[in-house]
Amino acid sequence: MSDKTLSFEEALARLDSIVRQLEKGDAPLDQALALFEEGTSLIGSCTKMLDEAEQKVVRLKKGSDGEPVELPFDSED
Repeated sequence: MSDKTLSFEEALARLDSIVRQLEKGDAPLDQALALFEEGTSLIGSCTKMLDEAEQKVVRLKKGSDGEPVELPFDSED
């Protein structure tokens, strides 16, 4: 299953399934390694999707008091 075509929710559900399979401990070594590699790839994809979503929602700007102020990403201020 390619994580390139999965939504965040689908990737998270697949990751949950992989964790459950690995926790059972009954998968042969080669299958367990393949599941581990798929899970690692899914974690990377989910992290990237979360980072991109965060960048769209908020950007930080220095306020008049020098402290960071959160503004909507599309704000021109």
